[in-house]
Amino acid sequence: MHTFEVWAPRPSNVRLFADGTLHPMQRDENGWWRAAIDAGPGTRYGFVLDDDTDTVLPDPRSPRQPDGVHEPSCLHEVDASAWTDHGWTGRQLAGSIVYELHVGTFTPEGTLDSAIARLDELVDLGVGFVELMPLNAFNGTHGWGYDGVLWYAVHEPYGGPDALQRFVDAAHARGLGVVLDVVYNHLGPSGNHLGRFGPYLAAAPGVWGDNVNLDGPGSGEVRRYVLDNALRWFREFHIDALRLDAVHALVDHTATHILEELAVETFRLSAHLGRPLTLIAESDLNDPRIVTPRSGGGYGLDAQWADDVHHAIHAAVSGERQGYYGDFGSLECLAYTLGHGFFHAGTYSTFRGRVHGRPLDVRRTPASSLVTYTCTHDQVGNRALGDRPSAYLTPGQLAVKAALVLTSPYTPMLFMGEEWGASTPFRYFTSHPEPELAAAVVEGRRREFAEHGWDAEDVPDPQDPETFLGSKLRWDERDEEGHARLLACYRDLIALRRDRCELTDPWIEHVHVTYDEDERWIVVHRGDLRVACNLGPETVTVPVGGRPLLWWDEPVVNHTGSAVDVPGHSFVVLEAPEASA
Repeated sequence: MHTFEVWAPRPSNVRLFADGTLHPMQRDENGWWRAAIDAGPGTRYGFVLDDDTDTVLPDPRSPRQPDGVHEPSCLHEVDASAWTDHGWTGRQLAGSIVYELHVGTFTPEGTLDSAIARLDELVDLGVGFVELMPLNAFNGTHGWGYDGVLWYAVHEPYGGPDALQRFVDAAHARGLGVVLDVVYNHLGPSGNHLGRFGPYLAAAPGVWGDNVNLDGPGSGEVRRYVLDNALRWFREFHIDALRLDAVHALVDHTATHILEELAVETFRLSAHLGRPLTLIAESDLNDPRIVTPRSGGGYGLDAQWADDVHHAIHAAVSGERQGYYGDFGSLECLAYTLGHGFFHAGTYSTFRGRVHGRPLDVRRTPASSLVTYTCTHDQVGNRALGDRPSAYLTPGQLAVKAALVLTSPYTPMLFMGEEWGASTPFRYFTSHPEPELAAAVVEGRRREFAEHGWDAEDVPDPQDPETFLGSKLRWDERDEEGHARLLACYRDLIALRRDRCELTDPWIEHVHVTYDEDERWIVVHRGDLRVACNLGPETVTVPVGGRPLLWWDEPVVNHTGSAVDVPGHSFVVLEAPEASA
């Protein structure tokens, strides 16, 4: 016997559909409907609400959707006997490097099983965590994953839940932790039937779709829906960390924010499982409360993405000033951000037209709680053409950006392919089967970028299969001369970070930065190491001495050892003279 249950306070009658047969269900006082029948793995089931016998809706907590998000669910359980990671004790975020990837474009096959074959190369690179862009079930074959509608199911074209289990098990066997990107701030436009069951959706729609009801009437069970989903990935799939998409879009005015509640329950489960479980927020707020412990009045999450560090590095190296880069670009800004985490911290943001952010207490908040990067799926894919920095920067500029991130006090994150300067773009792509939705996405995308000065005809059609296929990585190009050199540089920087404790020191107050705005050089002092970067095209003399350990283009130390000539668009890591004596 298997007991099927669904929270559906809205309809007056709910029936269970199981392998073609309808069964009555009983409702309790809290709006839960239940029925116990003979059923086993593979049973197709769903729910018929009221008199709508023509429509079988999938389970809001469906564990598997083998036939798509509009079809019945499939009874499935993770096979506990298939795990081989019994000795896995987890991995902490501090001191590690994260590697973000999109399963559909990471390999030609675009599956979790095919991604396993590349894990050894990520181990050789030196990363500690693999971050998977969203895997929840969405309509269509390919997309970024942020339009998911059945959060408990793993997208079938990637291999479904069994493939995710195999991937996590294989990662753990190689010492890699797994981060899963999850989306709790909105639901996608196709296959979202939650509103028919109960008050899952907020009254006001969000920017990207229906908002989730986190603080209105009936929100208690909706919050449980979110919390149980997060805990399921940790418990049943052995996931090590969750990246929480756009938490600034979570509308929650209750006394205990959903993020704090999630942090409490995650900590409880971590203690039970005996391994670290990490919560990483994507936040546009520059609000230290997200990573401040609950004892200090914060939400108690472990880390958050730090866009300001990215913006400061990218704008200074690339010279771009459009959009939100407008306030960034100077070396003064870069130096400040490297030493404070947030650039906008109670300061005026011209992009937002208001004061933004709040200062981070660098004496109490470890820098490792901020995740930073040279690029992400957003910073590449949300450009009109989806062009990577390798398309418009020199190899030396790419190396400088890598040096600034990988020798920073923050937790570095790489976006798939950046380590060899991948030539393929990462575009925004969709596969909506509904013609009207597909047309709306194409039109909206082109209109958005036209407002920012792009020719609408130059913006790739998200629905064109070539937009997706052209975004797949070309692993064979890693061995080509220019790509191989950049890959070697990344490996050397990561190895240096692993070998030198100065570079994983998480306390920002130990960071000292000097720079010359006119000469376009900046030096980041990390203990006995000095990371000297030349952001200009011509050789400059930087007044810092030491023994060169690692560089992009070979520097020249003057005869007194008190200065070094750094070629244009290059960096050098030096060890202080007193340390190398």
